[in-house]
Amino acid sequence: MVVVHGLLLAVFDLAARPLLSLCLIGVDFAAYFWAARRLETSHSVGAILCVSILLRLFLLPLPPSLSDDTLRYIWDGRVVTSGANPYALAPESPELAPLRDDLWQRMPHREVPTVYPPLALAFFSAASLMPWPLIGIKILLCFVEIIGCLLLLRLAQLRGQAAGLAIWYCWNPLACLEVAGMGHVDGLVVTSQIAAVFYLTKARPLVAATAAAAGVLAKLWPLVALPLWARSSRRPMAFLLVAGGLIFCSLAPVLLSTGGAPPGMVTYGVSWEFNGPLYEPLWRAFDRLDVVPDIKSGLDWAKGWTGYDAHWNRLYPFVYPQFLAKLTLAASFAVFLLSFGWRHEDPVIGSGRLFGALLLCTATVYPWYLLLVLPWAALARHRAWLALSALIQLAYVPHLLSTEHWPYGHLAIWIPFFVLLLRSRWTPPTA
Repeated sequence: MVVVHGLLLAVFDLAARPLLSLCLIGVDFAAYFWAARRLETSHSVGAILCVSILLRLFLLPLPPSLSDDTLRYIWDGRVVTSGANPYALAPESPELAPLRDDLWQRMPHREVPTVYPPLALAFFSAASLMPWPLIGIKILLCFVEIIGCLLLLRLAQLRGQAAGLAIWYCWNPLACLEVAGMGHVDGLVVTSQIAAVFYLTKARPLVAATAAAAGVLAKLWPLVALPLWARSSRRPMAFLLVAGGLIFCSLAPVLLSTGGAPPGMVTYGVSWEFNGPLYEPLWRAFDRLDVVPDIKSGLDWAKGWTGYDAHWNRLYPFVYPQFLAKLTLAASFAVFLLSFGWRHEDPVIGSGRLFGALLLCTATVYPWYLLLVLPWAALARHRAWLALSALIQLAYVPHLLSTEHWPYGHLAIWIPFFVLLLRSRWTPPTA
């Protein structure tokens, strides 16, 4: 694996040599599966952690050419340090014109204000003040993620499992590439959620609640796990009060400054879509079945029956296949949560099932989103999700080769995954 990482570094700009890059990433995953399968019974925390650090050090110099998120991170940090409000002002706002430079020119979605919560912005601000902010933010995130790797190793031991199971996350090429290579803030999120479950397992619910709040304030996704983690603690009300209080105190100023939900987050929720495993075929099915006219006819009937035309007219702009698919999947995920998503007694297995269901029900699944599930898939040695960490690299093909993702790329990723998912279960392997 270390040799292949060195070759990746030699390639340097992965987007400039797409076929070679994809081949090397494939070889890297093959070496990873071979090594992890043979070393998963190891109890050597120090050796595993040293290799984890080495793998990330090799990738730090890579330019983030597979994703432009780091450009936005640095811009948002620059806006914060200038004293402006990144939740209210989009990068193209005239008020931010003095901050524009080459980074601004290369950044997409300049019409959308930030979508990142306050803790993430704090990291971005720290990086923007460094002499080399792009490498600086990757160093910060790698430092935090290595702490997450150590906690995952210790968590395996606390559960009576071999520390080597954590290799399935710590040495995973996806985790290394997305945090050390591409600099995604998900490295901060994954460490926060690992810390939350680690301290729950150590029966320290208030520390766990603080870590859980940090995860939400880095990226909102862990919010859905708070009830599960509270149930797993010995003091659920105290857990929710601490986590909820920290989140409320941090987000309330944001909501007040924008007069409600931040517009960037609304835009992301309504408009963003890519590689959603169920979303992509579902909205196309709605389109093929031509359900929109029937729904609009139902709205017409409701207007005539109630007489409240103005209220029903507000719904018409949302009656289109993509939004209907998102609404259907959101309702499905809500049913999952209420039925058994928050009921699992084991926070590791429960977190894996919960975040896995969340990813399957979202409209946007970039490769780095998988970090939400990988730590729990590692400790459960869940074949489907671990295989997906390799398969999801195909989501980069449209970016690298200027091709369409649907249908062939989408099906190549998700059909093998769902076949494996039907044969896999969230059960922890024995020590």
